[in-house]
Amino acid sequence: MSTTPKRIIIAGGVAGGMSCATRLRRLSEHTPITVLERGPYISYANCGIPYALSGVIPTDDALHVQTPEKIASWFNVDVKINTELVSIDRQNKTVLVNDRISGQKDIMPYDKLVLALGAEPITPKGIEGGDGNQVFHLTTLGDLDSIKEHIKTHSVKTVAVIGGAFIGLEAAENLRLLGLEVTIIERLSHIFPPADADMVYPLEKELNAHGVNLITNATVTKILPQEVELAPSGQQIPAELVIMAAGVRARLSIPQAAGLKTGKTGLTVNEHMQTSDPNIYAVGDMVETPNLLLLGLDHPDKNKMLALAGPANRQGRLAADHICGKETKYRGNIGTWVCKVFGKAVGMTGLSAHQLDEISGSNHDWVTVHPVNHAGYYPGSCRLTVKIHFDLKNGKLLGGQVTGPENAGVDKQTDVLAVALTAGMTVEDLEHLELAYAPPFGSAKDAVNMAGFVAGNVLRGDVEIVHAADFAFETSKGRRKSLEDYFLLDVRSPKEFASGHIDGAVNIPLGDLRKRLDEVPKDKPIISYCQVGYRGYLGYRILKQDGYNAVNLDGGYRAVFEGGFDDGLKPVVKRWAPN
Repeated sequence: MSTTPKRIIIAGGVAGGMSCATRLRRLSEHTPITVLERGPYISYANCGIPYALSGVIPTDDALHVQTPEKIASWFNVDVKINTELVSIDRQNKTVLVNDRISGQKDIMPYDKLVLALGAEPITPKGIEGGDGNQVFHLTTLGDLDSIKEHIKTHSVKTVAVIGGAFIGLEAAENLRLLGLEVTIIERLSHIFPPADADMVYPLEKELNAHGVNLITNATVTKILPQEVELAPSGQQIPAELVIMAAGVRARLSIPQAAGLKTGKTGLTVNEHMQTSDPNIYAVGDMVETPNLLLLGLDHPDKNKMLALAGPANRQGRLAADHICGKETKYRGNIGTWVCKVFGKAVGMTGLSAHQLDEISGSNHDWVTVHPVNHAGYYPGSCRLTVKIHFDLKNGKLLGGQVTGPENAGVDKQTDVLAVALTAGMTVEDLEHLELAYAPPFGSAKDAVNMAGFVAGNVLRGDVEIVHAADFAFETSKGRRKSLEDYFLLDVRSPKEFASGHIDGAVNIPLGDLRKRLDEVPKDKPIISYCQVGYRGYLGYRILKQDGYNAVNLDGGYRAVFEGGFDDGLKPVVKRWAPN
């Protein structure tokens, strides 16, 4: 029997709110449903906004997924645009709303209220001139129009982008495509701070190759009409336009004023998306939901706000189900994303190595592989870098990152790892995945299979590894290692060795190793390495079975230069450091 209430009000008309509204109508034809949207548009593709700056998306109209008229026609939902939620009276089950055009305020009753207020952009505290006329956020279609107009009317040539995550990088790329001089300023040590620095270093080089200036470990202290001033250097960067992309935070003022429970990063909800008031639901960027990986590690801050469109849409649908009497539950999230910067892409799912390092008691390791995106003999193949993180106690997969060319399947491999994470798989399970193969599309040994093979070898004790990062930083695994403690054995060809090698390495090609073992000392641990890891592993197996104390360099020499290290396994630039 249906338990659908008589009146439903949804505050917020983009991803989570409209998913909830349309699902409600599919489940209940006659329930009055009202959607309040404070802006002039509903269901617009805010994730595509940066690409409309340059004309990659040719018109703003392409970003309008739905209109109030179409929603009314198809779903019989009353959509009130330019109408904002002001306050909630929980005792009387009413909301106060304001028409932002006329200024008229009305009180509306509800039986169930769904909050989908989203997140608001952050302006870092203490920036002098942060409210200047040349300073813009980039989260709404209105922001897009304002930035375009400012560029046109002020003949803008220089831009500073504050923040090096999704919006900042996408904005920087598209402003650069317009021919503008662009500088990205990131307060942390590398772009995409949740990811590991070695996995995003190729994208930092891609930014530089396309003329984008990247400054990390810096903050903006002052915004002037033609420039921004940085700390701690005092450097001044030309900037006739400033894009504030320093992150977002949940919109909590209205639910907090109504006495609803909140956590550290968002509104508290249960597995049905109900707030502390069972008649009020909340979805999307404003709520905290369990991170399944942190939950499994019994982390005290396992509930996190996650500003991603996919979870918001699923939560809206689930809230509608529960309102209509279905016992559906939100299972939590793992945090999966992908982004491109010019011709390079990076994807991540779960937890990164440096995030795991920060978790007390975490006993983890990772492996790095460099497989081709499809059969090497088929035209157009190129290499990916795949890094997976796992629990050393049981092999459970804890996260994965993938970097490679824009159209090389970074998203595909990230998605496979996301499914494996959601299913609670181990790295040994990855070895047994049966994935689609034909020469134009993949390899008989898929990239994820290969990562599983290598991680499985580590887990079963078939190989011992070291990482380039072990020589640069102290980590949860122990103190910083020193190259001087090892005999460095490069098993590549002489030609490869001559093109670049780790300082102090001795070159004995793999095919000659068995005949030249007398040149390898037994009184010192050996690091065996090659270009991508496989020949180094073969060398390791030869050495180990002949009584040598050996390890293999994870990811090989490619992990050194592609990960941001020099030939002494030191960071190429000072910014390369864990957060």
